[in-house]
Formats: sequence, structure tokens, C-alpha cells
Amino acid sequence: MSHTVLVCDDAVFMRTMLSDILQQAGFTIVGEADTGTKAVAKYKELRPDLVTMDIVMPDMGGIDAVREITAFDPRARVVMCSAMGQQALVVDAIQAGAKDFVVKPFQPSRVLEAVQRVLG
Repeated sequence: MSHTVLVCDDAVFMRTMLSDILQQAGFTIVGEADTGTKAVAKYKELRPDLVTMDIVMPDMGGIDAVREITAFDPRARVVMCSAMGQQALVVDAIQAGAKDFVVKPFQPSRVLEAVQRVLG
């Protein structure tokens, strides 16, 4: 059975790129979210095996969304997606409960490496 993934990013282009990388590797994209608030709601509704979460999003940032998701489900597996120069925020994200991170622009091999590591 393929793993299910919720892709969260405010940019349609980034969601599409991540979804393509993951689908080609056999993952099932069960949902997308373009804000932190929607990410939390979709996580609770869909219970995916994995979440990819952008750090900077409207209404609720990715780090706060990770806090809410991991408070709801301590076993949640979240991979943060950050732009270059956001390394300090990545540390905050890991402390909030994220399991790994990938840096934009995405390199498919690095995305899949992080995802496989987080899924064990």
C-alpha cells in the first residue's frame, strides 16, 4: 500500500512540483492546503502518513501548524520545506515537531530521501 501525503504550501507551483515528485515515486497525494489553518484542518480530516509543510504561509505559519498537528497527533510525520536563508526557522520547526526538512528549490532525490527517512 502506498503512503498518503498532505502537501501544504501557499504557492500552487510548489504544491504541484512536490506532488509530481512524490506521485512519480509511488506516493498517494490525499490533499493539499494553501494556508496553515487549512493544513491543520486537512490533517485532522485525512490523517495522512506524511505532511510536507511550507514554513511561510498566510494566516498561520507552517511552524504553528506543525505545533497544532503534533499536539493533535504526537506521531504525525512532517517534513518542512524552506527557502534558502530560513535555516533558523528550520530549527524552530524541528523543535515544534517536524521530523526533517528540504530546501527549495526542490531536488527530487533530496525530497525522496527525507520522506523515506521520516517514514522509516
